[in-house]
Amino acid sequence: MRRVIVAALAVILAGAALRPALANDTQAGYYYPKPKSTETYQARVATLPDSDRSRRIGFVTGIAKEIAGKPYPAVYLIFAKGDEADNLIIVGMSDGQLSTIYRARALLATLTASARATQFFQQNSIAEYATFLDFLKLLGFKQVTITDGVAFAHQILIE
Repeated sequence: MRRVIVAALAVILAGAALRPALANDTQAGYYYPKPKSTETYQARVATLPDSDRSRRIGFVTGIAKEIAGKPYPAVYLIFAKGDEADNLIIVGMSDGQLSTIYRARALLATLTASARATQFFQQNSIAEYATFLDFLKLLGFKQVTITDGVAFAHQILIE
């Protein structure tokens, strides 16, 4: 019986720890379903002093132009939301594409490889160890949500 009570308390406390982040999520239910899972990423870098809303919007606009310039339909779309444009949202555009945590993480790994090849990463000597999430931290993003746009959403808080 004691194990059951301890397990129940652990579940309740874990749920309470997630509520503050999810309670303030004004995009859930509009751009994506309520996240089924969340995690916190401890970035290896600090936000750059001159990273602001304008820089984040410029970053997202650049990626959007790159995606739109491809000779095939977009596999995913990316945009920023929030008063400070510090919430990045990635939406899969094909059924089943980003429908699991593993596919979401595979996309992040692919975006890491792309980010490491950029002049920005190369100039800042962080290409060897930084991830796409570290790149987002440099720009001042606080949250990333990856969704299939139907039923699956995974949210990453960047600290």
